[in-house]
Amino acid sequence: MAADPYATLGVSRGASEKDIKSAYRKLAKELHPDRNQDNPKAAERFSEVTRAYDLLSDKDKRAQFDRGEIDLDGNPTGFGGAGGFGAGGFGGGGQRGFGGGGFEGFAGEGADLGDIFEGLFGGGGRAGGGGGFGGFGGGGRARPAPRGANVQYRLKVSLADAATRASQRITLADGKTIDLKLPAGVEDGTQMRLAGKGEPGPGGAGDALVTISVEPHPFFKRDGDNLRLDLPISLDEAVGGAKVKVPTVEGAVMLTVAPGSGSGKTLRLKGKGMSRKDGSRGDQLVTLEIDLPPGDADLAKRLEGWRDTRDLRGKLGV
Repeated sequence: MAADPYATLGVSRGASEKDIKSAYRKLAKELHPDRNQDNPKAAERFSEVTRAYDLLSDKDKRAQFDRGEIDLDGNPTGFGGAGGFGAGGFGGGGQRGFGGGGFEGFAGEGADLGDIFEGLFGGGGRAGGGGGFGGFGGGGRARPAPRGANVQYRLKVSLADAATRASQRITLADGKTIDLKLPAGVEDGTQMRLAGKGEPGPGGAGDALVTISVEPHPFFKRDGDNLRLDLPISLDEAVGGAKVKVPTVEGAVMLTVAPGSGSGKTLRLKGKGMSRKDGSRGDQLVTLEIDLPPGDADLAKRLEGWRDTRDLRGKLGV
């Protein structure tokens, strides 16, 4: 990581939590490995900014860093107190990933933009007087033992699972299997923190940092919190109206097409879209497309002599 996490994110030392989160969101979207598969430097930069955000998004860690009590990786800088012994912290900066199916690991620490399951393990003790280790005269305060390293994973989920927040069964690097509930408002690049699921350490285990990768769908397209679908209908369904079957991410439903509906008309299925951060769902927007059968002699015969006398292109100036 760069010498200064503030500089890495491009914010000032007095930046608010909102400014820090906004700066990270912008950089993470630009540098996400899935969008820069042929650019290894972008992947390195992505790891740097996520590690910087991991430090600055934690109020306690940020305060400790600003006071010089911990280093850039969150490890203690030594023992405090006048006349105290100087000492380096235990190692704990290494990471390792684990791959398997749609759940892939990759090195480097990170931070979440979805629901954060916070949990800090380990704590500091105060050195005793007289012969206590940590400072002369009994006034020294021992630094807490460092936690184990965080481990990053990438979890691929379908668009349908992201919309419905379906539980994902995953296997961690230690071989343990857990069911992971996707956070409200999950989107491509959302990160989750699983407290205590990282590498073991003298001060407790680190965390697992899970980056969500939402897979594209063959016919649903995401539009903010909504999902869009182009639905082909026949001419007789458009002219006379009909009840037609429409796919959703939760299965097919029946949709009423009003008589005289034309191509381009959009119908709304409420609550059938993507998950929102408040726990609600967006809508599914269904655009009708009249699909005429090619070379249908019977249809041509039935329309023989009939003309639509409307000036359909007049508003275009032609």
